[in-house]
Amino acid sequence: MQNRFPAFILMLSFLSVFLFSCGKEEQAYVPKPKGFNRIDLPEQLYQKLTENHPYSFEYSKSAEILPDTFALAEKDWIFIYYPQFKANIQLTYKPVRNNQTLLRNYINDSFKLTGKHQVRASSIQEQKLMTRNNLTAMIFKIEGDVPSPYQFYTTDSTTHFLRGAIYFSTATKNDSLTPVINFIQKDMIHLLNTLEWKR
Repeated sequence: MQNRFPAFILMLSFLSVFLFSCGKEEQAYVPKPKGFNRIDLPEQLYQKLTENHPYSFEYSKSAEILPDTFALAEKDWIFIYYPQFKANIQLTYKPVRNNQTLLRNYINDSFKLTGKHQVRASSIQEQKLMTRNNLTAMIFKIEGDVPSPYQFYTTDSTTHFLRGAIYFSTATKNDSLTPVINFIQKDMIHLLNTLEWKR
């Protein structure tokens, strides 16, 4: 009888701990909100392009203008380089020369170059933008882990054709670059809104 009593007390203790723990109210799991890496972004201030090209626009004071050094680069192809982010907006210019066949080829090339990202893109959205200077621009937003999240082209249909693309040289996933992508995308829109052709 004496040996049963401690076992009974021990069993009663376990039972009361079990019942007490079951009586607690369950806490609902709440996922953490989506966050981004802390990236210090400069103030968005602009300056006028002073180089001699068939186009003019305002670009970020956080960027510098560099010549395009690719083997096939032409005279009026440039990079708007952001050293802080290791990113750039590449601009390629083509004269249209009142040739509608040339213009169609340039536009088709723009769609083909954007389409090359389909392998890694989760979606490609097209948007037509009417700029402050009454120019029409076609903007492509490329979502997913792609090196170029935005591309665009604009033309006056007779004389000038300008294509641009935002590029990152880092291998970082685009979701962690979102604040920088948004920052440079605003600069891209400002570039288009201040773009003027030179005759």
